[in-house]
Amino acid sequence: MLRTLLLSSAIALALSACGDRTPAEPTMPTTDTAATAAPTENALFTASALPFQAPPFDKLKDADYQPAIEEGMKQHLAEIRTIADNPEAPTFENTIEAMERSGELLTRSANVFFMLTGANTNETLQAAEEALAPKLAEHSDAIHLDPGLFARVKTIYDQRDTLGLTPEQKTVVEHTHDGFVRAGALLNDADKAELRKLNAESSTLSTAFGNKLLAASNAGGVFVTDVAELDGLDEGAIAAAADAAKAAGKDGQWLLTLQNTTQQPVLASLKNRALRERVLAASTGRAEKGDANDTRATIQRLAELRARQAQLLGFPNYAAYSIADQMAKTPEAAMKLLTDTVPAATARARAELAKIQGVVDAQNGGFTAGAADWDFYAEQVRKAEFDLDESQIKPYFELDRVLNDGVFFAANQLYGITAKERKDIPVYHPDVRVFDIFDADGKQLALFYLDPFKRDSKQGGAWMGNFVEQNGLTGTIPVVYNVENFTKPAAGQPALLSFDDVTTLFHEFGHALHGFFSNTKYPSVAGTNTPRDFVEFPSQFNEHWALDPKVFANYAKHYQTGEAMPQELVDKIVTARTFNQGYATTEYLSAALLDLAWHTLPAGEAKQDVDAFEKQALTKYKVDLAAVPPRYRTSYFSHIWGGGYAAGYYAYFGAEVLDHDAFQWFRENGGLTRENGQIFRDKILSIGHSRDLAVAYREFRGKEPSVEPLLEHRGLK
Repeated sequence: MLRTLLLSSAIALALSACGDRTPAEPTMPTTDTAATAAPTENALFTASALPFQAPPFDKLKDADYQPAIEEGMKQHLAEIRTIADNPEAPTFENTIEAMERSGELLTRSANVFFMLTGANTNETLQAAEEALAPKLAEHSDAIHLDPGLFARVKTIYDQRDTLGLTPEQKTVVEHTHDGFVRAGALLNDADKAELRKLNAESSTLSTAFGNKLLAASNAGGVFVTDVAELDGLDEGAIAAAADAAKAAGKDGQWLLTLQNTTQQPVLASLKNRALRERVLAASTGRAEKGDANDTRATIQRLAELRARQAQLLGFPNYAAYSIADQMAKTPEAAMKLLTDTVPAATARARAELAKIQGVVDAQNGGFTAGAADWDFYAEQVRKAEFDLDESQIKPYFELDRVLNDGVFFAANQLYGITAKERKDIPVYHPDVRVFDIFDADGKQLALFYLDPFKRDSKQGGAWMGNFVEQNGLTGTIPVVYNVENFTKPAAGQPALLSFDDVTTLFHEFGHALHGFFSNTKYPSVAGTNTPRDFVEFPSQFNEHWALDPKVFANYAKHYQTGEAMPQELVDKIVTARTFNQGYATTEYLSAALLDLAWHTLPAGEAKQDVDAFEKQALTKYKVDLAAVPPRYRTSYFSHIWGGGYAAGYYAYFGAEVLDHDAFQWFRENGGLTRENGQIFRDKILSIGHSRDLAVAYREFRGKEPSVEPLLEHRGLK
């Protein structure tokens, strides 16, 4: 997942005055609002002296971020005011490029701040985040709804074919103009005023949702007082649960913490059915307790606000607005992509459930298998059908070896890059590691941060983002981070991963590669600043190398003996890759369709009872399988309520069509080779959004993408 897309639309807009994100508004002040000299004790006020402008975390305090961002907004507005009031005729250089160069302090401060609010937050940062949300929305509105500034942008846009612009410059002009229009630049004054209020409230509520959900997840874990109930978990998992309980002030107990999905990893191992049901109930109900962390009222209001925002901007619903500038173009196209797959996915899920019920019956279980039982008995079905279980394979996936001999090795084989860990860069948490990334010619390409382990101060999920983005105007190279939520082992124990964890590590590094290889002149189109249904393509594509025979053999070695995984076990993993795909596809489709259902509600109908609407939507789209709940239920669906995937969760599936089709090209052309990697880097990974991405993909592939490789991979043909 791409973290920058999980920031609120107001924040995204504020960071990119000429970007093509989402709505915003006031007219800019006519006086110079630049503040007085920056306090010397706040390290954010000047560019970092560390290599590649890496954040000076050893010099930063929690209290530094809000004043730096507020000062950054003032300076940014002053810079924009100068552009808007320029008496000279508008040109690309004095308007568009000048905007691209603006907002240095705001960008620098916000990039670090919003990374921390996701990965290592606390009450001080959360309070600052809630205070800043409406201010950032207002800041974005001040830029995008200023009529004088928009007039300059429109003049250049109208003349773009006659100005002798480079292809990238022309694309930037088009994105800039369209971003202003999508932000409400064409509205009358009354509608602008209303939109401004809607944006401020929406931004505030999205921030509140994220903070409520984090608190609900942390409070929603299940405490166990009798270790016998943990039968089925390995020693490392039990020790980690004991550590978690001790940290929560309950020494002598065990705490099963929650991740931000419906199903929880421990459900595959716990033998105690009552405990499994407790864990699942805690997961699905974490944000529905009627307390201060209940998210449903926030969601209800957000749905109303978004529907009205879309209506003001001339769209029938928020999904139509959100998807108009994506590759899918319309909600109907996104919906069809999903619903066309529902019959095959649910049919396979029902067949998988029948096998699970068969195991329950054979063991005289005396109950009908439900959602809390699925992973536990599916693991037994997998073991029976493929003679494979998770405990066999985890010893071969030690984190450091997977990272160095798997993720980094594959990138070296494809792109020639190398990684070298360094210890001299300050970090924001002791778990974080930093690596130099060198290109094939030995030149520094990027700086890379890895934050692998779950903690209470971290949001659920996994994501990538930039502390510093590639910028051809200034020559800065990317400073990129990956954040995961792997279970932290007890002291002295190895960090052993599931194969899903391994895939996540490859996935997020695919996002990182997209950031590393960015080679554009203008930051608004650099790296991962692409449509949602393209941004997941490079990351999902990179997952394929986790099972490439050459890569797999290099990293899948026993953490104690160093012996390679036996070929028989490797073959079982490969053969079992389509196992449980009916479940996996259905739980994903349920969540994606739920997202579109919420965001295709028109204004006037968007205020819905959250629980009732969810049930109705799942029934309507024929994904209401009791044993296969959505991957995210409405109340903890952080992608769509706390961030930028509103009406966009379908994008994972759209990108998956591309990633499997692209991997088919690699198969047809010799697989894991430097030549193939260079072609993919040059034609896909380096271009950002500097050109039409559908055209770029066709030029890479030689034809339109096909859905067949995806269906084959998921075993749904």
